[in-house]
Parts: sequence; C-alpha cells; structure tokens
Amino acid sequence: MHTPINAEIISIGTEILLGEITDTNATRLARALRDVGVNLYFVTAVGDNLERITATLRHGLARSDLLITTGGLGPTKDDVTRQAVAAATGRELVFHQSLLDQIAARFQHFGVPMSDNNRQQALIPAGAQIIENPVGTAPCYILETDAGTIISLPGVPREMLYLLEHRVLPYLRQRMGLPAIIKARLLRVTGMGESTLDEHISAFMDQANPTVGLAAHSGQIDIRITARAADVAAADALIAETEAGIRALVGPYIFGTDQAMLDEAV
Repeated sequence: MHTPINAEIISIGTEILLGEITDTNATRLARALRDVGVNLYFVTAVGDNLERITATLRHGLARSDLLITTGGLGPTKDDVTRQAVAAATGRELVFHQSLLDQIAARFQHFGVPMSDNNRQQALIPAGAQIIENPVGTAPCYILETDAGTIISLPGVPREMLYLLEHRVLPYLRQRMGLPAIIKARLLRVTGMGESTLDEHISAFMDQANPTVGLAAHSGQIDIRITARAADVAAADALIAETEAGIRALVGPYIFGTDQAMLDEAV
C-alpha cells in the first residue's frame, strides 16, 4: 500500500479571478487525482502577481505533499509562475538553450517569427526535471524539494490535459508508488435523503480503500465506491465487499448502478 499523498491545485491567472474564464483545468486535474488515489484537499486560484503566487506556493508546501500549478508559463511579463516557484523554494532560474531551440523550431514549423520574450520560457528552476511540451511552446517541469513536489503545467486546457495524461500521471505512478488500477462503481439511490443515507452508511464513509462518497442529484443520490489496487481483480474484490455491506443496509433504496438514471428506471 502506498503512502497517502495530499495534493493541492494552484490555478494561476487573473482572468480566473475576474470570472472571464471557467477553470476547467482544476476540474480535470481533480478527477485525475481522484482516479489515481491522490487526496486533493485544496484548490486555490491566484492572480498574475509574483508576490501573491510566491506566498501561495509557500503556504501550499507547508500543508501539502504535491502542488500542481496551471498557468503563468507563457512569454509575457505577467507570466511569473517560474519566478514564483524559484522564489518559494530558494532556487535560481537556469537557462536551457536546448529548450529555446525547441521553442524556436516550433515557431519555425508554423512559419511564425519568435519574439525575444519567448526566451524566458527556457528558464527553469534549478534542479527541476523538464517536461517537454510537444503540443505547445511552454516547457513545464517537476521540482522535487524536501518540503514537497511542485509540478507546473500550462494554462491552455488542451496542453495541460495532454501533459497530464502523458507525463504527469505516469510520473506519479512510478515516482510515488501509486497503484496502477483505479476502479469506481456508482450505486443509485432514491427515496432516502442525503443526511439519512449518510447516517446509515457512515462506517463505510470512513474507509481509506475503497473510499465511499455521496453526490446528490435531482431525485436521487449517488454512492460512489472507488478502489485502488494492483490489478482489476483485486479492485473488483474490494468494491464487491463494500457494495455488499452497503446493500445490506440500504438495498431497497438502490434502483440502479453506474450509468442508470432514475427516469430510466421508472
């Protein structure tokens, strides 16, 4: 069994605070972390301000094992994530000519001139593991420190999702010993209030593996059972045992599983 990892998402961008965009990156990250068994306890949004980002990172390192930042890795003056990470961890920024060459090649491929401002994208906190970005110009990185690990990803959703799936999740599984198999099962409940249901299955809600959670919808409540295991059979066994215990308590109120919805069952 791996040691539990407590994570925090830090979404960087003044446009988030102004309500100009919806932070879909945080939602996708939260789901991905849930599915690999990482505990997500905090999601923070902070504007493009070096001092506030630095303070947020320091606060995050004091309470979380893993920080994942999105945004602020572009070429403009308000893209200061790399500077904030360096300041928060007491490290220098190191220039990588190879990264600048890759950025230049990408601009050349699209027939667009590269600005001198793009040079700052080749600055990476000392000691960080570089994550090359084949779908954008912003190089990303993983920085392991004594206080915790910081993973900085781009704010462009398409780029963030690609790097999450192809770089970050494989890293987390290998480096942090996360299980390879995560399975979830939904039990659909109706005819019982959320608080009453919570009381009935409270013993299962305190489990570490599988975890059990509730989500209320119009006319129904979902019980989500999520198991982490080394293989599918082991995950299925964990889920089956918990499901049997829950059904013994509230079985008459369960009308379906997984994708079934109330209007389809009546």
